[in-house]
Amino acid sequence: SCQTGVAHWIAACGGLFHTTAVPGQRRRTLCAVSQRRQADQFQLSKSCGGLIQANGAITQPNRSFYNTNKHLSAKDSLQPSEEKVGPFTRLIEALGFTGPLKYSRWKVKVAALRMYTCCVEKTDYEEFFNRCQMPDTLNSWFLVAQLHVWMCLVRMKQEGRTGKYMCRYIVHCMWEDVEQRGKVMGINSVVLKEDLRSMVENFYAALFGYDEGILSDDHVLAAALWRNLFNRNCEDPRHLELLVEYVRKQVQHLDALSGDDLLLTGEVSWRPLVESNARSILKPLGPVYNDEGL
Repeated sequence: SCQTGVAHWIAACGGLFHTTAVPGQRRRTLCAVSQRRQADQFQLSKSCGGLIQANGAITQPNRSFYNTNKHLSAKDSLQPSEEKVGPFTRLIEALGFTGPLKYSRWKVKVAALRMYTCCVEKTDYEEFFNRCQMPDTLNSWFLVAQLHVWMCLVRMKQEGRTGKYMCRYIVHCMWEDVEQRGKVMGINSVVLKEDLRSMVENFYAALFGYDEGILSDDHVLAAALWRNLFNRNCEDPRHLELLVEYVRKQVQHLDALSGDDLLLTGEVSWRPLVESNARSILKPLGPVYNDEGL
């Protein structure tokens, strides 16, 4: 049917171009061609309507969209679009400076300090030490703290350039806190300096291992926890199982938090280490802040 309509239209155009009629006849020929064109287009659209609807495409006057019942897989899921940055911002960031952010720097720094404080003060370290049989030392405290800091970094890196700037200040607050705690505990400055150097190396190695584990299956995540959190000294596999479940549910819990609220307040809540129903992920309540973002 479509081919027949197109053939009629081509034949009509050919007759128009080869005609040698008088102006009045030519005018009548043009009207006849126009009417035939409208009729052929109507038949063409009518005959193709079933084919278009069968494929799922619906055309409206000013827009067209595609209807499908296919579910998106993990590979086909929508990825967050990259934040558009101008050439001037790229230049100043290449020189080591910070470009314009979504919120002011001091608000982001205050939120970063508050988020790190939540990692330190809202975590039950005693429960971690008892259930995982870890010694109550500064190094054990640091290993648990860096696990929670890493989960915050994973969440904030999803917030574009402002979130990445906040990640840098979270890490800065962590190292200042570790140094101050070492001084309060009376550790020698030379020994503390060597310990900090070792902690820095272990920290970035742990970030790499945790990132690989959260993107892989539970076996890889358990291996990363065994190397970094337990220092390759874990005889009970139930401890690893408990920590893998804890990390999975915490990351899912942080993903449910609003990005703007995190950038403005930095308030983070943690789910308990042991729960009766760990799979029940409920959307947490958003934090309340004033007009100044505090």
